[in-house]
Amino acid sequence: MTTATDIDRPMKPALMRGWRRKCPNCGTGPLLKGYLKVRDTCPVCRQELHHHRADDGPAYLTILIVGHLMAPILHVAFVHWRPEPLILFTVLAVGSVGLSLYLLPRLKGGIVAFQWARRMHGF
Repeated sequence: MTTATDIDRPMKPALMRGWRRKCPNCGTGPLLKGYLKVRDTCPVCRQELHHHRADDGPAYLTILIVGHLMAPILHVAFVHWRPEPLILFTVLAVGSVGLSLYLLPRLKGGIVAFQWARRMHGF
């Protein structure tokens, strides 16, 4: 006899739903309340989400991704075009902040979805 806890939760659909900031169970309800706060339950399917915590994981991954994207861009821009330092700083600072603000809630959704798919119930 198969129980509900024995059924495997597929990882890829859950991660894609988390990336879209949707409930990893149903994919339609919002996962986050506000910018980064995880909802207690999904308003659509009533999946409990209060025990999932991402802590510093999304921030670490955001810094890792933004740093690895912006460092080569800085190098190429400096070597090929030699812009004024203030212009180069301004463009890269705006790009880094914008990319960080875009990635942070999506990576948090992905980490919460990973925990849900693996039945981790938070850390």
